[in-house]
Amino acid sequence: MRLAVVPALIALVAALARTVTGGGTLGHPRPLYGWYAADLALFALAVALLRHAPRRHRTALVLAGAAAVAATGLLAPPRTSDDAYRYVWDGRVQAAGVPPYRYAPDDPALAGLRAASPDLFPPGGPCTGWDERRTAAGTCTHINRPAVHTVYPPLAQGWFRGLAAAGGGVRAAQAGGALLAVATTGLLLLRRRPVHAALWGWFPGVALWAVGDAHVDTLGALLMTAALLLTARRRPVAGGALLGAAAAVKLLPGLALPGAMSGVLARRPAPRDLLLPAAAAGAFLLAYLPYVLASGTGVLGYLPGYLQEEGYEGEPARFGLVRLLLPGAAAPYGAAVLLLAVVLHVLRRGDPARPWAGALLVTGTALLLATPGYPWYALLVVALVGLDGRWEWLAVPAAGQAVYLLGGDTQQACYGVAAAVVLTGVLLRRLLGPGRAVVPPASGAERRPTGRPARRTRGRLSR
Repeated sequence: MRLAVVPALIALVAALARTVTGGGTLGHPRPLYGWYAADLALFALAVALLRHAPRRHRTALVLAGAAAVAATGLLAPPRTSDDAYRYVWDGRVQAAGVPPYRYAPDDPALAGLRAASPDLFPPGGPCTGWDERRTAAGTCTHINRPAVHTVYPPLAQGWFRGLAAAGGGVRAAQAGGALLAVATTGLLLLRRRPVHAALWGWFPGVALWAVGDAHVDTLGALLMTAALLLTARRRPVAGGALLGAAAAVKLLPGLALPGAMSGVLARRPAPRDLLLPAAAAGAFLLAYLPYVLASGTGVLGYLPGYLQEEGYEGEPARFGLVRLLLPGAAAPYGAAVLLLAVVLHVLRRGDPARPWAGALLVTGTALLLATPGYPWYALLVVALVGLDGRWEWLAVPAAGQAVYLLGGDTQQACYGVAAAVVLTGVLLRRLLGPGRAVVPPASGAERRPTGRPARRTRGRLSR
């Protein structure tokens, strides 16, 4: 029983390998339903059994398991997202000396580069694959939205440029995703809570979204994790700079800023309180500066059109749960008010020693309110769960995956279930106490001393 986690982990890796190599694609998703359910069940079993493994072996087990889980994503090209092809293209555009925000992929000015990229613009053929579409000129491409400018922020573009230097193909993007995923596991293990770290490293979505589909969100998750670890150690400048860099990868890590400033409103403000947000803003703006100089307002790329297309400013409408209470036009404003209330709660009552708790509350709430249709947005939530151990928030990325496969009309049902799971987890913690409702600490050194009660600190989130 003490090492029963090993066969469970092997079964998880085998199931993920089958999911990646033959479990269906976005064009034929039905086989994925069963495999995703099996992956999730085996993940839960492996993490539960890890709690019974000898403490001296847990760190090695988590790291080895994380490497094996990540490796499964390398077994096949992307199967459920074609974003990595845009990454490769943006990297090659920069390698050719062209600012990535200047031209859309099918612009006539880039005809030579398209001709030199048959892996992105396959010549001939029926162009009927799930990840293929026609450009305005009638050629075939794997790049989504070939008629619009890139949407990715500057540090993501820096990552794409690095991928181009490393070989530039989709396989390079997947390998980079695997390195980022395992590195994030390593950072999480610095907290000496390997069971928590396994909630990231062994999570099936890491293999599927971070590695298999190579989403750049993984880089943002890594930088955010490092930022919060530094913030907890009272290094606001370094932590703030890394958090700003994370936001310059894909904006969403900026949701962790209130968590990084947990409890700041619980006392009298001091000049030192400005160090972290100033460092974050400075790093963010500095990342944009060279691209602004090269492209001006073009650095916004397709972001406004993307928000409109995805329903954050119109139809198909997001904010599914909020729309149950408010009419469609008022839903975004209602979501903003609710999120602001959560932010103020974290700033007032958050624990600065555990900034990831506030960051998880804000980020997870934001996704529950927005109900996005892309599960990889919630890789940030998975990383925060790896820091905080609140497993119930993994229902949020699971809901995103369900909406992605089943369609936008399921967002209320899927995210409604996710919200119920999160609330149930909160209720269990209150009823059973923090030591019963979450996975235990990884080492005896992290337990509270027996013989005296834990001190309650006013104005902080409960542990």
